[in-house]
Amino acid sequence: QVQLVESGGGLVQAGGSLRLSCAASGRTFSDYHMGWFRQAPGKEREFVTAISRSGSSTSYVDSVKGRFTISRDNAKNTVYLQMNSLKPEDTAVYSCAARRGYYSGYDVGATYNYWGRGTQVTVSS
Repeated sequence: QVQLVESGGGLVQAGGSLRLSCAASGRTFSDYHMGWFRQAPGKEREFVTAISRSGSSTSYVDSVKGRFTISRDNAKNTVYLQMNSLKPEDTAVYSCAARRGYYSGYDVGATYNYWGRGTQVTVSS
């Protein structure tokens, strides 16, 4: 079992920044690829970004490229999501997730084995 706990969400004005953290416990963190997904009210869950076990590979949905940065610290069992130039359309509950196996398939939520409960991000215009 892997337990994931997100933090760092909140209310920010458009153009502002937030840094989300996801702390993992229970198993060897470096065995897992990590991803961030988001879900806005009335919408389906959407892939945001992912990072490989070692941190050598990262992937982003087009809408956040150049604004969001994913990183991880395997010594601290934590993955981060730095969000800059936030837009109202970034408003959602952001959840981190962990998966084993190949890195490919990183954008498919069903391939992830463990999920956090999420943290709310609200961007006001």
